[in-house]
Amino acid sequence: KLSTQNSRIYSKLSMPTKQHQPQLSLRSSPIGFIRHTKVILAKMKHSAIVLLPFLLTTETSVSAYTSSVENRVKSVNYFISRECNYNCKFCFHTQLNSKKLGLGRAKLGLQLLQHSGTEKINFAGGEPFLNPELLGELCQYAVEECNMAVSIISNGSLIKPNWMKRYGEYVDILGVSIDSFDPATNAAIGRGNGEESKNQHINRALKVRELCSQNDILFKMNTVVCNLNHLEDMNEYVTQLDPYRWKAFQVLVLEGENAGGRNDLRDAKPFQISRDKFDAFCKRHSKQAMLVPEPNDVMQNSYLLLDEELRFLDCSGNGKVPSQSILEVGVERALSQAGFDHDMFRQRGGLYEWTRDRS
Repeated sequence: KLSTQNSRIYSKLSMPTKQHQPQLSLRSSPIGFIRHTKVILAKMKHSAIVLLPFLLTTETSVSAYTSSVENRVKSVNYFISRECNYNCKFCFHTQLNSKKLGLGRAKLGLQLLQHSGTEKINFAGGEPFLNPELLGELCQYAVEECNMAVSIISNGSLIKPNWMKRYGEYVDILGVSIDSFDPATNAAIGRGNGEESKNQHINRALKVRELCSQNDILFKMNTVVCNLNHLEDMNEYVTQLDPYRWKAFQVLVLEGENAGGRNDLRDAKPFQISRDKFDAFCKRHSKQAMLVPEPNDVMQNSYLLLDEELRFLDCSGNGKVPSQSILEVGVERALSQAGFDHDMFRQRGGLYEWTRDRS
């Protein structure tokens, strides 16, 4: 199996050898390790395997790798596909294509992240549950083979009890996007299918909340605050849902995605609100202890985003510029092209208890 074969390769990074054998590891003998790894890879028949590009060739670069990268990639977001079944009008990660990696290459990406220091992987989209088998297998692999915490962000429309029964044990946090508790507002935003009278988004979200309770998964709620919902009082409903975390995002406009440009699929500019209006929304809900407000200047560069080809997305120029893929150049080099603000990541509370109790 791919997972077994890759585990054997990576176990050599730290597994002690017998005394009569020379120690062969990435740190002690990078060139020798690369040669040895090439031999192993040559024996592997899975088409998804590529030469591990993150292997370094000098002691100096290895040291720099562990010190500068490990602390910066603790939490990574992986958009497994841009495909989505909703039509949210302010979406900032639109369906520009329908690409997605095969399971083998995606697993290899997770291994590269793990050995760079990633402790939590968040699967998002698009709508990740449009690819339920791929999503489930990656969740299982991340937990069992990479020892990562796993979270998912979904619109909640395609989460089925059978999926939860099969893969729920591998999910720590499941987040659902809830921008309003008013069917008319959800319909106007595009959150959910159908007009006001047929909009079932909230009913679906409630079902997901129940599934999380049944499967001991921490429930999270994401809200994009825009001109259609910034005056809404959600306190009663949020208290009933009792999410583990509630993220409130100021609607963000990025060139090439939702800025109304020639190639943009969305125009979110009519949905923008001022910082004062965003702050007023957050103040109205300040008694909700789990609320994490994220205005544009906090959110924009403080997330490590990997697209469907495992390329970091640099949002620092008000767009999304992809790095080289970590499968091609490794995590360290790709990370240098990410425009990631690690200090802001820490300041916004990016490090928190993200593993559920499995005892």
